[in-house]
Amino acid sequence: MAKNRLEAFSDGVLAIIITVMVLELKRPGSADFSALWALAPVLLSYVLSFIYVGIYWNNHHHLLHATKRVNGRILWANLHLLFWISLFPFATAWMGENHVKPAPTVVYGFVLLMAAIAWYVLQSAILADEGPDSVLRRALGRDWKGRLSPLIYLGAIGLAFLSSRIAIALYAFAALLWLVPDRRIERVLRDRQP
Repeated sequence: MAKNRLEAFSDGVLAIIITVMVLELKRPGSADFSALWALAPVLLSYVLSFIYVGIYWNNHHHLLHATKRVNGRILWANLHLLFWISLFPFATAWMGENHVKPAPTVVYGFVLLMAAIAWYVLQSAILADEGPDSVLRRALGRDWKGRLSPLIYLGAIGLAFLSSRIAIALYAFAALLWLVPDRRIERVLRDRQP
Protein backbone atom coordinates (compact mmCIF):
# COMPACT_ATOMS: atom_id res chain seq x y z
CA MET A 1 0.00 0.00 0.00
CA ALA A 2 1.30 3.47 -0.85
CA LYS A 3 2.54 5.68 1.95
CA ASN A 4 1.44 9.09 0.62
CA ARG A 5 -1.94 9.06 2.42
CA LEU A 6 -0.24 8.19 5.71
CA GLU A 7 2.19 11.08 5.24
CA ALA A 8 -0.55 13.55 4.34
CA PHE A 9 -2.76 12.49 7.24
CA SER A 10 0.11 12.67 9.73
CA ASP A 11 1.19 16.10 8.49
CA GLY A 12 -2.38 17.35 8.88
CA VAL A 13 -2.72 15.99 12.41
CA LEU A 14 0.61 17.52 13.47
CA ALA A 15 -0.42 20.89 12.00
CA ILE A 16 -3.67 20.75 13.96
CA ILE A 17 -1.78 19.89 17.15
CA ILE A 18 0.41 22.96 16.74
CA THR A 19 -2.66 25.07 16.04
CA VAL A 20 -4.42 23.81 19.16
CA MET A 21 -1.33 24.55 21.25
CA VAL A 22 -1.08 28.13 20.02
CA LEU A 23 -4.82 28.68 20.52
CA GLU A 24 -4.36 27.68 24.16
CA LEU A 25 -2.10 30.71 24.66
CA LYS A 26 -3.99 33.54 26.35
CA ARG A 27 -3.11 37.14 25.72
CA PRO A 28 -1.76 39.19 28.63
CA GLY A 29 -4.33 40.96 30.82
CA SER A 30 -2.70 44.35 30.35
CA ALA A 31 -0.41 46.21 27.96
CA ASP A 32 2.81 46.12 29.92
CA PHE A 33 5.76 43.73 30.07
CA SER A 34 4.99 42.57 33.60
CA ALA A 35 1.78 40.98 32.30
CA LEU A 36 3.81 39.17 29.67
CA TRP A 37 6.33 38.09 32.29
CA ALA A 38 3.51 36.48 34.28
CA LEU A 39 2.80 34.28 31.26
CA ALA A 40 6.43 33.13 30.94
CA PRO A 41 5.78 29.54 32.19
CA VAL A 42 2.96 29.12 29.68
CA LEU A 43 5.07 30.53 26.83
CA LEU A 44 8.10 28.43 27.73
CA SER A 45 5.96 25.28 27.91
CA TYR A 46 4.55 26.13 24.49
CA VAL A 47 8.04 26.64 23.01
CA LEU A 48 9.25 23.31 24.41
CA SER A 49 6.23 21.46 23.06
CA PHE A 50 6.44 23.22 19.68
CA ILE A 51 10.03 22.02 19.44
CA TYR A 52 8.97 18.47 20.30
CA VAL A 53 6.21 18.47 17.67
CA GLY A 54 8.72 19.85 15.16
CA ILE A 55 11.19 17.10 16.03
CA TYR A 56 8.53 14.43 15.55
CA TRP A 57 7.39 15.98 12.28
CA ASN A 58 10.94 16.16 10.93
CA ASN A 59 11.87 12.63 12.00
CA HIS A 60 8.53 11.26 10.78
CA HIS A 61 9.25 12.76 7.36
CA HIS A 62 12.65 11.08 7.23
CA LEU A 63 11.29 7.80 8.57
CA LEU A 64 8.62 7.60 5.88
CA HIS A 65 11.06 8.73 3.21
CA ALA A 66 13.10 5.61 3.98
CA THR A 67 9.98 3.43 3.97
CA LYS A 68 8.92 1.70 0.74
CA ARG A 69 5.33 0.86 1.67
CA VAL A 70 2.92 0.69 4.59
CA ASN A 71 0.56 -1.99 5.83
CA GLY A 72 -2.25 -2.14 8.39
CA ARG A 73 0.15 -2.69 11.28
CA ILE A 74 2.15 0.41 10.31
CA LEU A 75 -1.05 2.46 9.96
CA TRP A 76 -2.15 1.51 13.48
CA ALA A 77 1.32 2.12 14.90
CA ASN A 78 1.28 5.57 13.28
CA LEU A 79 -2.14 6.33 14.81
CA HIS A 80 -0.78 5.21 18.18
CA LEU A 81 2.05 7.74 17.82
CA LEU A 82 -0.31 10.51 16.74
CA PHE A 83 -2.55 9.79 19.73
CA TRP A 84 0.25 10.47 22.20
CA ILE A 85 1.46 13.54 20.33
CA SER A 86 -2.13 14.82 20.29
CA LEU A 87 -1.95 14.96 24.09
CA PHE A 88 0.91 17.49 23.94
CA PRO A 89 -1.47 20.51 23.97
CA PHE A 90 -3.24 19.24 27.10
CA ALA A 91 -0.02 18.41 28.96
CA THR A 92 1.60 21.64 27.80
CA ALA A 93 -1.27 23.83 28.96
CA TRP A 94 -1.58 22.09 32.32
CA MET A 95 2.15 22.30 33.05
CA GLY A 96 2.43 25.93 31.93
CA GLU A 97 -0.65 27.15 33.78
CA ASN A 98 0.38 25.50 37.04
CA HIS A 99 3.86 27.01 37.13
CA VAL A 100 5.72 23.73 37.12
CA LYS A 101 3.96 21.85 39.91
CA PRO A 102 4.93 18.17 40.22
CA ALA A 103 1.74 16.47 38.93
CA PRO A 104 1.51 18.39 35.62
CA THR A 105 5.26 18.01 35.12
CA VAL A 106 4.97 14.25 35.65
CA VAL A 107 2.05 14.02 33.22
CA TYR A 108 4.02 16.01 30.63
CA GLY A 109 6.92 13.58 31.00
CA PHE A 110 4.58 10.60 30.81
CA VAL A 111 3.17 11.89 27.51
CA LEU A 112 6.72 12.39 26.19
CA LEU A 113 7.65 8.88 27.31
CA MET A 114 4.60 7.31 25.69
CA ALA A 115 5.24 9.21 22.44
CA ALA A 116 8.82 7.88 22.48
CA ILE A 117 7.54 4.34 23.01
CA ALA A 118 4.98 4.82 20.23
CA TRP A 119 7.79 6.02 17.95
CA TYR A 120 9.72 2.84 18.72
CA VAL A 121 6.60 0.75 17.96
CA LEU A 122 6.14 2.52 14.61
CA GLN A 123 9.80 2.15 13.73
CA SER A 124 9.68 -1.55 14.68
CA ALA A 125 6.56 -2.14 12.57
CA ILE A 126 8.30 -0.61 9.55
CA LEU A 127 11.46 -2.63 10.17
CA ALA A 128 9.45 -5.85 10.53
CA ASP A 129 7.77 -5.21 7.17
CA GLU A 130 10.88 -4.15 5.30
CA GLY A 131 13.32 -6.69 6.68
CA PRO A 132 16.85 -6.62 8.09
CA ASP A 133 18.45 -5.31 4.89
CA SER A 134 16.21 -2.26 4.63
CA VAL A 135 17.41 1.28 4.17
CA LEU A 136 15.92 2.18 7.55
CA ARG A 137 17.78 -0.64 9.37
CA ARG A 138 21.09 0.52 7.92
CA ALA A 139 20.33 4.16 8.70
CA LEU A 140 19.31 3.62 12.31
CA GLY A 141 22.49 1.93 13.43
CA ARG A 142 22.63 1.82 17.23
CA ASP A 143 20.08 4.68 17.56
CA TRP A 144 21.60 6.02 20.78
CA LYS A 145 19.27 9.03 20.92
CA GLY A 146 16.24 6.80 20.52
CA ARG A 147 17.43 4.65 23.42
CA LEU A 148 18.56 7.52 25.65
CA SER A 149 15.47 9.73 25.38
CA PRO A 150 13.02 7.39 27.20
CA LEU A 151 15.57 6.99 30.00
CA ILE A 152 15.81 10.77 30.33
CA TYR A 153 11.99 11.00 30.48
CA LEU A 154 11.81 8.28 33.13
CA GLY A 155 14.49 10.00 35.22
CA ALA A 156 12.76 13.35 34.85
CA ILE A 157 9.40 11.89 35.86
CA GLY A 158 10.96 10.57 39.07
CA LEU A 159 12.79 13.84 39.75
CA ALA A 160 9.65 15.93 39.17
CA PHE A 161 8.48 15.07 42.68
CA LEU A 162 11.68 16.57 44.08
CA SER A 163 12.18 19.45 41.66
CA SER A 164 9.93 20.23 38.73
CA ARG A 165 12.53 22.64 37.40
CA ILE A 166 15.16 19.90 37.10
CA ALA A 167 12.62 17.64 35.39
CA ILE A 168 11.76 20.34 32.87
CA ALA A 169 15.46 20.98 32.28
CA LEU A 170 15.84 17.28 31.47
CA TYR A 171 12.89 17.43 29.03
CA ALA A 172 14.57 20.42 27.38
CA PHE A 173 17.90 18.57 27.29
CA ALA A 174 16.28 15.61 25.50
CA ALA A 175 14.76 18.02 22.97
CA LEU A 176 18.18 19.62 22.42
CA LEU A 177 19.63 16.19 21.65
CA TRP A 178 17.14 15.85 18.82
CA LEU A 179 17.57 19.41 17.56
CA VAL A 180 21.05 18.50 16.41
CA PRO A 181 20.31 17.37 12.86
CA ASP A 182 20.16 13.61 12.54
CA ARG A 183 21.25 12.89 8.99
CA ARG A 184 21.53 9.10 9.20
CA ILE A 185 18.60 8.41 6.89
CA GLU A 186 19.55 11.18 4.47
CA ARG A 187 23.10 9.83 4.27
CA VAL A 188 22.02 6.25 3.57
CA LEU A 189 19.51 7.36 0.93
CA ARG A 190 22.09 9.62 -0.72
CA ASP A 191 24.67 6.81 -0.78
CA ARG A 192 22.17 4.52 -2.54
CA GLN A 193 21.64 6.93 -5.43
CA PRO A 194 23.76 6.31 -8.54
